[in-house]
Order: sequence, then structure tokens, then C-alpha cells
Amino acid sequence: MTDLTAFVDGIVHEPTQTEGRGLDLTVTEVYEVAEPGRVDFGGGELEAAEVEPHDRQFRNEDDDYQWWHLDAGQYLVAYNESLALPDDSVARVQTRDAVAARGAFHPTLELSELGRVPLSVGGAGLRLKENARVSTVVGVQRA
Repeated sequence: MTDLTAFVDGIVHEPTQTEGRGLDLTVTEVYEVAEPGRVDFGGGELEAAEVEPHDRQFRNEDDDYQWWHLDAGQYLVAYNESLALPDDSVARVQTRDAVAARGAFHPTLELSELGRVPLSVGGAGLRLKENARVSTVVGVQRA
């Protein structure tokens, strides 16, 4: 098996993030889309959506990390980690099983850079703690 740590920078806690079938990615920020972006046919009118950080709060006053209280809906998540891939490679990133089991997911992606990823939250919502493991790099391959 490929040592995925060679392709990921900014790992928060390697023993925990590598205990499963790949390398888990941790959330550093959750955003809401505040104003729509634009996508056209030729790309001349592309415009980024305006985003705002989603509020977070401490669960207990003696906690070191805060929680996002996410209602059902669409969000963008940013990671603590970044990818360090060879020029001709992409990483396959999937929703972590523990997140999917709680009614949230993102599409499986093949990425050369780790930008914000759309997260869909269903049902009654999700409580997500800072630095929670939300995605898993399951492999790296040639593009």
C-alpha cells in the first residue's frame, strides 16, 4: 500500500489520521454560501460565490475546540491539510464512513489541490467539532 503521508501536508495527528483504510482529512472551517456565484459556457463570466464562515460554539466552557451546529443543507468545508502531489497525479477523496453514517456526505473527488469541498447535511443536521476527520484520501494515481 502507498504511504499516503508522503502526499499530504499539515497532518494534525498522524497516528489517528492513518488508522483506517487511507488518510483522514480534518476540517478547519465550515462556510455557508452567502451570495451565488456564476458559471457560463465559455468561462468569461465565471464569478466565485461569496462565502461566510459558519458560526461555531463551545459545547462546554472548558473545551479547547468549538463545534459547528449544521442544519440540513449545503456547506463548504476547508481542511487543515493540503496535497503535495507530483504534477501528473490526483488524490481520490471520499466522505469518511463515520460522517456518512450520520447523514452527511460529499462527492467522491479526484483532486490535484485540496480546496473547499461541498458538504451535504441531511435530516436533523450534524454537530461537527473543529479538527474532526470528515474525509479520507483513499489513493493517489496518475491523472
